[in-house]
Amino acid sequence: MSAPSLGREVHLVSNPAGLPAPEHFPVAEAPVPRPGAGQLLVCNRKFLVFAGLRTLISREADGFQVPPLKPGEPLFGPALGEVVAVGPGTAGVPVGTLVTHLLGWREYAVVDADAVRVVPEDHPDPVALLSTASAAYGALTRLTRLRAGETVLVTGAAGGVGSLAGQVARLLGAGRVVGTTRSPGKAERLRRELGYDAVVVRGDGPLADALTEAAPDGYDVIIDNVGGEQLTAALEAARPGARVGLVGALSGQFDPTLAGGTAPASIDTFRVVKLAVTLAGYQDAEHPGVEEEWRERLTHWLRTGELVHPHVTLPGIDRAPGALQELHQGRHFGTLVVEI
Repeated sequence: MSAPSLGREVHLVSNPAGLPAPEHFPVAEAPVPRPGAGQLLVCNRKFLVFAGLRTLISREADGFQVPPLKPGEPLFGPALGEVVAVGPGTAGVPVGTLVTHLLGWREYAVVDADAVRVVPEDHPDPVALLSTASAAYGALTRLTRLRAGETVLVTGAAGGVGSLAGQVARLLGAGRVVGTTRSPGKAERLRRELGYDAVVVRGDGPLADALTEAAPDGYDVIIDNVGGEQLTAALEAARPGARVGLVGALSGQFDPTLAGGTAPASIDTFRVVKLAVTLAGYQDAEHPGVEEEWRERLTHWLRTGELVHPHVTLPGIDRAPGALQELHQGRHFGTLVVEI
């Protein structure tokens, strides 16, 4: 397939003071670049909508692994696409190859050949490779080192990361898996479709009491995607020696009163010391090899049917400006992607 002279991109026009709205992300036309030496031109098919964008477009984005977005720049993030042109002297990734990369939110992207990952032709669900759940896998295997028979709590269990984290915990040997969500309907789907043993709906009474009722002996491992009051309650229900893997900060990213780069939580440090609880934040860069290991195991589990990848696809790049708002509103279950 040949590329046109113009392609559409989703741009940031201003850094919002509160939660972003569609008007912050217009779709604009831009010249389709040509690949240079060592580069590929990729026609994107789908891209991921992820909560971390709230942080990247905020005024508190400094100090993170990826640079903040500035007004006038196109958004970016995990994308799945087909190579349609190869730059001079570029070998190893021929035209027609399906790849993943990090320049989503646009129809066409020029990507360095060494920055793409080739998708196997027989992959059972290429869209699953856009998921950022490798962080939960890394937290379970590297930070908390989940042991067989242990009880696991996943906060934000109905999101793109949480909907896979609980399944992965079970596959790694967890004896009981409990999740949290803010929707009774999602709670039912987590139990029925994803095998959660119990799901606590936030807002149905004191959260710490509900977590304790769901696992009276407490939690050995906590995978926290949310922070805030959910982390506070989770620590109140933790067992002696519990390990907490901090994966996300949705409470800060979804809070209209915060700027997107902080997620305050009240922690009883006396309880943490008394129970010898450990807390650690997960960063991809500190655990080389996890991403490739995750992709291999994810592909195997998808192929065998041991794991499912719940996701929602919004058709058309014109849906992209409102997609992040829909994510903040909790309108969808699992991973959210836009199909170009």
